[in-house]
Amino acid sequence: MSNIFRDSLKAPQPFIMTTPLGSRVMEQAPSTATRSHHRLPPPPAFFRSRSVCKRWYSLIFSNTFLQLYLDVSPRRHWFIFFKRKTLKSYIYRNNNNKNNANNDQQVHHHHHHQSIQENCEGYLYDPLESAWYRLVFSSVPPSGFSPASSSGGLVCWVSDDAGPKTLILSNPIVKTFAQLPPTLRPRLFPSIGLIATDASIHAVVAGDDLISPFAVKNLTTETFHIDTNGFYSIWGTTSALPRLCSLESGRMVFVEDKFYCMNYSPFSILSYDVSSNQWLKIQAPMRRFLRSPSLVECRGRLVLVAAVEKSKLNVPRSMRLWGLQGNSGTANAAWVEVERMPQQLYEQFVEEERGSGFDCVGHGDFIVITVRGSSERILLFDFYRKVWHWVPQCPFVACGVGGVGGGGGDGNGLHGLAFEPRLATPAMALLDQPPFTFQSFGA
Repeated sequence: MSNIFRDSLKAPQPFIMTTPLGSRVMEQAPSTATRSHHRLPPPPAFFRSRSVCKRWYSLIFSNTFLQLYLDVSPRRHWFIFFKRKTLKSYIYRNNNNKNNANNDQQVHHHHHHQSIQENCEGYLYDPLESAWYRLVFSSVPPSGFSPASSSGGLVCWVSDDAGPKTLILSNPIVKTFAQLPPTLRPRLFPSIGLIATDASIHAVVAGDDLISPFAVKNLTTETFHIDTNGFYSIWGTTSALPRLCSLESGRMVFVEDKFYCMNYSPFSILSYDVSSNQWLKIQAPMRRFLRSPSLVECRGRLVLVAAVEKSKLNVPRSMRLWGLQGNSGTANAAWVEVERMPQQLYEQFVEEERGSGFDCVGHGDFIVITVRGSSERILLFDFYRKVWHWVPQCPFVACGVGGVGGGGGDGNGLHGLAFEPRLATPAMALLDQPPFTFQSFGA
């Protein structure tokens, strides 16, 4: 039976150890056993090992051990899922008279958006062990925030209300969080990109500019940056989006210093170069025949996953994966088909999906495909072994303890993000220093 993360398993505040690992702290247990025990296990094992003795309990969250953990612990290419709630319209209410229906101003929009209530849950999946874990969120995020992106052990939550957007970065494993200042421009449901390393945090918010209380348009990009070298930009770097673009998915992926997102009607790929602050449009392969295209990062490459369906096409309908080769900013960039789902499996997938659409997330060697409207069927592709298989059903979805249906959603399937469980996220400390000491969302 899979282990469950609970709010009761709260980590103590880290403290500064005044003695090295080989000193009196480690004398309470054999050093070889201690090091081998703590180096490789995934985070759930760390929480279990806290009960061994008080010394280990303190050691696990000491600054010295956390630095050792960052140095030697392997990357874990996991996924985190949340229950999805689809909003097909948004009510922009007049703050002066919220009870007067005549003063309500309506903005119609067609994003797939996640609304997360208090005491919601997240579901972690380890593809190597085929194991599920449950995370319970009691205070982060607050009501009115939704999961939008993830990177470096952090989940990025974005405020739902129309207007300047507030982002909250949280490490759900150790339950730490930090709030970024609001964006400068009001937006509805923008696309969110995040890249977090041990030395920097870079966030991108693009599109869905509110040009009036009644209309949105994809016009601009705002970026937030802070690093250990002392450089920071509080949404001060802006750029114009390409003309007539449509960023309906709300998703961004980061590959080799560039953020990528799907453009719709017609399909193409938009690339944002962080260093040059410029957007570029890339033509999609077989764009006239694609259905439910998704961009994912897999093994350090940009991969496009989509169904190819056209009645007059001389090839059978299929699920295909293309990799982008060459520099996306040059004419040498080209899409090359790298994989195709076995036809029998694709026919089975089509029966499960029933034309409702699907979403894809990539992480390391793995790509997961979730069916919109279904929380039961998840398909996984292992790039390394070239194997497709159905993921065991999450045992926690139907019996959730918090929110609606256990995940704050209303039964419209699962929304997945790539996630690397980490006991420490050093870049979060940068946000605790001036000028980033903002009032907490709970204040």
